[in-house]
Amino acid sequence: MVVFPNAKINLGLNVIRKREDRYHDLETCFIPVPLKDVLEIIPGEEDQFTCTGLEVAGNSNLVLKAVDLLRKDFEIPPLNIHLHKIIPMGAGLGGGSADASFTLVLLNDKFELGLSQQQLLNYALQLGSDCPFFILNKPAIGKGRGEILQEVENPLAGLHLTVAMPKVEIKTKEAFHNITPAEPEQQIEEIIKSPAHTWAQSLRNDFQAFIFKTHAEIEVLSDSFYNHGATYAAMTGSGAAVFGVFEEEVINSEIEELVVWRGMV
Repeated sequence: MVVFPNAKINLGLNVIRKREDRYHDLETCFIPVPLKDVLEIIPGEEDQFTCTGLEVAGNSNLVLKAVDLLRKDFEIPPLNIHLHKIIPMGAGLGGGSADASFTLVLLNDKFELGLSQQQLLNYALQLGSDCPFFILNKPAIGKGRGEILQEVENPLAGLHLTVAMPKVEIKTKEAFHNITPAEPEQQIEEIIKSPAHTWAQSLRNDFQAFIFKTHAEIEVLSDSFYNHGATYAAMTGSGAAVFGVFEEEVINSEIEELVVWRGMV
């Protein structure tokens, strides 16, 4: 079976508080983006994993961790797995999380494990805070660690999106270590009900201030979007990818070599 794990962006990201389990309570709006990896899983004589495209470190491969997680509860035969990696890593685009969650869904379907969506969400959360979103994979407000999901109307409907990735990778642990959690003045789910041209006044990514200070090229990229007519531009997740929202398609020659996806969602 072949599936196509897609990326996501975060419209706003509030880090509200640190929890006793050492994770953080968040608020964000997840939007799926059709920038996709390719994942093929078929039964084999022995386990084998191959990868093309962007390099994936074996000890951090969430596809294999997803397989191991299900094998704790189900008999799953040896698998031949091939991943063609297109979604950049260290980007805040959720590529690894998508691969993991799509693996759970694929194995559930292929081997008729009978897992409900809620059960898949529970398994996904064990793999990473972004993983549950990719089980739903529709525009949604995410709260808690990201696993409390409320589907919403797509706030980007009718708008054009450009996603660009500077030549830098951000470590999520580094990003979390350098922010101070706080209650937001206004909830994201309320902000995104307003037209996109108003978002710059109130829609925030709490990671952005620190990341802009330490990686100036990311701030330059965001400024370039605004300079070319974006109604809103921001870093997604903990970075380093930046997206711009436009009322019509705009080709920006200054950043064209950094663009990883452009279109409507």
